[in-house]
Amino acid sequence: MPMTDMPDFAGDLLEEFAARRTARVDTPIIQPAEPFLDIAGEDLRRRIFLTESERGESLCLRPEFTIPVCRRHIDNHIGTPKRYAYLGQVFRQRREGGNEFYQAGIEDLGDKDAASADARAVADALACLEKIMPGTAFSVTMGDQAVFEAVVAALGLPAGWQKRLIRAFGQTEQLEAMIARLAKPAPVAGLDDHLESLLAAGDDAALTAHIEAEMERTGYLTNASRSPAEIVRRLKEKRLLAGASLDAEKLAVLKEFLSLNVSLRYAPGVLADFAKAANLPLNAAITGFDARVAAFANAGVPLGEVTWRAAFGRPLDYYTGLVFEVTARGGHDVLAGGGRYDRMLTLLGAESHIPAVGFSLWLDRIEKGRAS
Repeated sequence: MPMTDMPDFAGDLLEEFAARRTARVDTPIIQPAEPFLDIAGEDLRRRIFLTESERGESLCLRPEFTIPVCRRHIDNHIGTPKRYAYLGQVFRQRREGGNEFYQAGIEDLGDKDAASADARAVADALACLEKIMPGTAFSVTMGDQAVFEAVVAALGLPAGWQKRLIRAFGQTEQLEAMIARLAKPAPVAGLDDHLESLLAAGDDAALTAHIEAEMERTGYLTNASRSPAEIVRRLKEKRLLAGASLDAEKLAVLKEFLSLNVSLRYAPGVLADFAKAANLPLNAAITGFDARVAAFANAGVPLGEVTWRAAFGRPLDYYTGLVFEVTARGGHDVLAGGGRYDRMLTLLGAESHIPAVGFSLWLDRIEKGRAS
C-alpha cells in the first residue's frame, strides 16, 4: 500500500538531518518536465506523470528531489559548499505498485574533496537508517561509473558506442545485449531504399527534407519528440555504430571487468591487478577509487559490509562516479540509494562547475522494514 501520511519516524529523521548540518528545503510538486526528460534517463522518463500548462509548457509531478533541489540552488544564486536535506512526497509509477510515496535525503553540493564527500554520503545514509531502524544490520552495494567509463575508453571503442555502454551501465539486460552486439556486428535493417540511397550519398539536406515530409504526411510531426535534423543525426550515428565491433580479446577483458564482485576491503587490490593483467591505462580512475576507499574507512563506514560490484549502477543517467544502495542484511528492498552527479548542475545552468553527491531514503520501504 502506498503511504499517504507522513511516517511517524519523520521527526527523528529530521533531527538526524539537522545534526548533520544540512539546510532543510522543499520544492514545488509541479515541476518543469524538461530537466527530467533530458537528464534523468529512460527508466525515469517512462514512469513520470506529465501534464501541460495553459501556455503549452510541459510539466510533471515531482518524480524525485535531486533535480529540483539543484535547480533551486542555482536559481537562488547560493554559494557552495552547501548541504540540503528534504522530506516529502514524490510521484512516479513503481514496479512494486503505488504512484506516490515519501522520500527523504541529503544533497551535498560543492565539496571539492570528492572522496570525503562520497564517504560522508554513505556514512550519513547508514547513520539515518540506524537512527530509524535501530538493531537492523545493513549491507551496502557500491559501483563506480567513472571506473566503468575509464575501462570502456581504454578499450578504444568509437565515442558513440562508449556513450551507449555508459548509458546502459547498471542495466544488466541492456548491457549484455550491447556486448553481444559488439561481438557480432549487424547491418542497420528496416530502412526503405530511398532512405538508404540518401544515407549512402551523404546528402543531409535531402535526407532531412525527406524525413520532414514523411512526418508531415503521417501527422507525426506535431507530436514528435525529435526534430527531423535530430533523426538524421541519429540515423547516421546508428549506421556508423553498426559497423563497430570489439575483438575477442577486448570483449573478454570487458566481461572480466564486469564480473568483479568483492568486499570493498579487497577491491583496490583486485582493481589494480585487473588493470595490470589487462594492460589498461586506468591510473587516474584507480587513484580516485583508492582515495574513496580510504575516505570510507576514515568516515567509519564498515568496509566489510560494503560490496563493490564492477557492473553495479543505478538507472539514472546523471551519475558520474560513486553509486550505492543500502538494504537490510539479507533483504532485497532498497532502503537508501544515491551517488555522485558532477555534471548535473552545469547541465541545469550553473555558471561554474559544482561537484555534487547525495542519497535518498525510501520511507515506505523503511516503514515496512520497521514493522517486520
